[in-house]
Amino acid sequence: MPSLKSIHQKLQKCRACPNMCGTPVHGKANMTDIMLIGQAPGPHEADRGRPFAYTAGKTLFGWFNSVTGLEEEELRERIYFAAVARCFPGKASSGGDREPSPVEIENCRVYLEAEVQILKPKLIIAVGKLAISEVLGIKKSTKLNDLIGKKFEVEYHGQKVVVVPLPHPSGVSTWHKTAPGKDLLKNALKLLRNHWD
Repeated sequence: MPSLKSIHQKLQKCRACPNMCGTPVHGKANMTDIMLIGQAPGPHEADRGRPFAYTAGKTLFGWFNSVTGLEEEELRERIYFAAVARCFPGKASSGGDREPSPVEIENCRVYLEAEVQILKPKLIIAVGKLAISEVLGIKKSTKLNDLIGKKFEVEYHGQKVVVVPLPHPSGVSTWHKTAPGKDLLKNALKLLRNHWD
């Protein structure tokens, strides 16, 4: 626990990426063997002081509740929330959230690696294409149809882990609301339920 809090203190002081907006966001310093890795916080998370604290979070926690029966606060106690980048990247010219740059990802990787070393997770839930590609070491262009609904056993920052990829719960994406995404998401959530059981 002190080690995780130390990482969080360093994160809070980090200003390595001049194009990032706002301050770093991290989850609670809870010791657990389940780790969730997202892409980056949205524009509202820094104000609320925790990841997945807005619309996408409602969808995500709804997914988890459907297979665990646990409410958001209980889930936040059982899952350690991290991300590929810890600050809101700002808006892209297209209007959506900007994807973190390779340099920004690299700057944050030191924190992610340290968290993995401390927690030694058995399960990583990788949420969204960027997080999935980072954790599995695959190209971001790999289709969700080939990844969601499966589990992968990999070595990540020196730890052997089971990875269950999930689509991003953003309202912008409709992949998880239509076929075949809808059924593949159900399969992925069943894999998570088996882990909780």
